[in-house]
This record gives sequence, C-alpha cells and structure tokens, in this order.
Amino acid sequence: MTGSLSEDTQRLRQSLANLPQAQVEPPLVVVSGLPGTGKSFFCRKLAERLPFVVLASDTLRKVLFPCPAYDESENRRLFPACHALIEELLGKGIPVIFDATNLLERHREYLYHIADKTRAKLILVCVEAPPEVVRQRLLARERGVDSQNDSQAGRDVYQRMKSRKERPRCNHFVVDTSRDIAPVIDKIMRVIKR
Repeated sequence: MTGSLSEDTQRLRQSLANLPQAQVEPPLVVVSGLPGTGKSFFCRKLAERLPFVVLASDTLRKVLFPCPAYDESENRRLFPACHALIEELLGKGIPVIFDATNLLERHREYLYHIADKTRAKLILVCVEAPPEVVRQRLLARERGVDSQNDSQAGRDVYQRMKSRKERPRCNHFVVDTSRDIAPVIDKIMRVIKR
C-alpha cells in the first residue's frame, strides 16, 4: 500500500483524538532514546503535567502499516508524514511531544528546522536506563506484559541501534527512567513556562 505525503499526513492527523488548546510559542518536545529506555512512559508522564498531543512513531506507524515490517521503506514514508504533521500542529499553536528513537543528529535536524520555522520552543530529551533495566523491559515487552506500549522492538533491535546512537549537539535534558523522573519533568515545565 502506497500513499502520497499529503495522504499519509492526513491519515495520521485523522488518527489523533482530542487536540489540546492552541498557545503562543507552543513547545516541541523531541524525545529520543533506544528501545526499552522508557520513552513512552516519560512522554505519558510529561503529558499529564501539560496538555500535549503525543505523536508516538510506533503508534503512527501502525496507522499507515497495520502489520509493520519496521524497515527502511516504511521509515521513508512514516517520518516525512510525522514531520509534516508536527509542522502543521505547531503552526496552529498545538504543543507536541514527538516520541521516537530519534537517535541520529541528521534526523533530529528536520525537527530543529520545523521548530525554527514555526517559532516553537524546542526541548530535547534523551531518555536512558541501565542495560539490565532495559533488558528486563524488553523481555516483558516480548511477553506482552506492557499494554501501554505499541513498540515491537526487542533486544535484537536494541543491540542493532545501540552503536548508532548520537548525542544531540545542542542543549538537552537527560533522564534515567529507572530513577525518579519528576525532577527532570519539573525542569522542563519551568523551561516551557519561561
């Protein structure tokens, strides 16, 4: 099944539930991290503090690809549509959290450009957890224990992606989800309200 960028973006847009209220200088929170580090958990907790639309690449992938293969051809359709949707939402003043691995700086640069273009307040968050914690989470995911997570990435995907991870070149927050994440969320809230 193929679709144009505008068709894919429209399908993603239609999959969204209630959007939060528009605001001046909406934040764009770009969350990055390896599978199993707790990105989706962190995003849910942040969205409890301030109304955001959370765009999770794993959830959006299933909108375009009901039986995803998680391959490059899917990525070449999914991420341009995600970026177009992010730009559209920010242009309307809707605060966005983008929950994806976002491991490579060249991929994050699209998001930096969107933030500049829409005058959104860009906040980068690198999510991590100790390897043993990640291993336990990925095992639980493989057993289907986490019902709030749409990711199907397992230990093999984690190992493959681990060597490709790049730290952002600009200022960013780092959060270890095996610890109390509230202090980092408090700092992010202060930046947003500044």
